[in-house]
Amino acid sequence: MSDFTHFNKQGHAKMVDVSDKETTTRTAIAFSSIKLNETIYNQIQNATNKKGDVLGTAQIAGIMAAKNTSQLIPMCHPLQLTGIDIEFTWDEEEQYHLNISATVKTKGQTGVEMEALTAASVTALTIYDMCKAVDKGMVIGNTYLSHKSGGVNGDFNRI
Repeated sequence: MSDFTHFNKQGHAKMVDVSDKETTTRTAIAFSSIKLNETIYNQIQNATNKKGDVLGTAQIAGIMAAKNTSQLIPMCHPLQLTGIDIEFTWDEEEQYHLNISATVKTKGQTGVEMEALTAASVTALTIYDMCKAVDKGMVIGNTYLSHKSGGVNGDFNRI
């Protein structure tokens, strides 16, 4: 079991000790998306959804999710995040398809990949929640890490 970093000598789960790791600036960018129908697209564009500002609420939910990732994912370290940004873009090739980008930064001893992935996921889920009364057929798309920098493993860029 000693080859696995998240298990102790008895084979039980543990949080990895990062106290000896170097403090570096770390950034992660994750993406998700949600496919909507025309009615929801128009409600978002015209700010007419009965539950309020869909993207503004989803953005706040994504930020809160990043800040609380360690409470959701058992082996994640609680981190002092230094920046979180959620951005939205409408896909130019696929109609009514909203892309979500979550960027998370910290200066610490462990990365922020899980925080970025959690932020992107919860942002999409919040959009679904706010719009499900109009259409429950929305589809949340692939969620993935696009970029990470900092730490001993170096940079990662999805091609």
